[in-house]
Amino acid sequence: MLARFAVATERDCLDAVDAAAAAQESWAATAPRERGELLRTAYDILTAEVEEFASLMVRENGKSWADALGEAHYAKEFFRWFAEEAVRVPGDYRLSPAGDKRIVVDRQPIGVSLLITPWNFPAAMATRKLAPALAAGCATVLKPAAETPLTAAYLVEVLRRAGVPDGVVNLVTPVPPGPAVRRMLDRPEVRKLSFTGSTEVGRELLRGCADTVVHASMELGGNAPLLVLPGADLELTVREAVLAKLRNGGAACTAANRFYVHASLHEEFVARMDAALAEVRVGPGTDRRHTLGALVSLAERDKVAALVDAAVAQGATLVRGGHARPDGAFYEATLLTGVTHGSPLTRTEIFSAR
Repeated sequence: MLARFAVATERDCLDAVDAAAAAQESWAATAPRERGELLRTAYDILTAEVEEFASLMVRENGKSWADALGEAHYAKEFFRWFAEEAVRVPGDYRLSPAGDKRIVVDRQPIGVSLLITPWNFPAAMATRKLAPALAAGCATVLKPAAETPLTAAYLVEVLRRAGVPDGVVNLVTPVPPGPAVRRMLDRPEVRKLSFTGSTEVGRELLRGCADTVVHASMELGGNAPLLVLPGADLELTVREAVLAKLRNGGAACTAANRFYVHASLHEEFVARMDAALAEVRVGPGTDRRHTLGALVSLAERDKVAALVDAAVAQGATLVRGGHARPDGAFYEATLLTGVTHGSPLTRTEIFSAR
């Protein structure tokens, strides 16, 4: 066991909305330069603690060390970017069409923002939502995935150490999340929802936003193919395909979830891919030599195993891998050919945030 983490009740979640609402006016009135300096301080803290930051994700999420360190650097850059953008909120000033007035367009913080993040990039998805909201002057309620609350708690603590006032950033961890999120969306103080996760949950949340006309930003799912056509440089293609597929253990909405290879290239592509996957080292990210870490949970491991087993049962050929390891949520780098188009394996996103 890595740690115990409190489960938030619905009352806790509503209290977090109240805290954000109470802080909203004063945070919106804070000078943009001051907001920017606080974000820059948070960036500096994360830079100084970047290996500790990455190590937390390795232990909580199961990432390989390279993936975790890459995300730590990627995540902290959002604080630096929006530290600089806080002082650049645009507006407009122009002559009216009639020529007798001056029109001023000003931009104001939208208000309390509910930010819901997935487990696959627990740091980067949180900073990508927190940083612009805070830079614009919005108080926030962050709801991370139940699988990765520690990374979110660490980021909130970093912002507290940077000097962000009480009530401006609030963390809630309801389980199950649905009822509590709906209750928060029902509160008129919540004016913005930013959600990264599955299309199915996104539809539900958009319906929940309708009653109080909450402005919503959605980043929903992805199951993109990679096409290998005649004329492709297979050495380059396979090298980049492995990166595209195995980044973050395949748990990325931008991953190449399946490959369609022209018949004239198929045999060579499979041989090269098999050789590349043979070099993948599976194991805990605490050993920095490992290049493929664990899935986030045993349930995710079993989901992948079931998809592979079903594809083989339907006639696919197992070229490499295809087995779960008994010592945790590890699954071998796996290569299948002859998968039936339209089968569950081709239609299911390997990463699917709830």
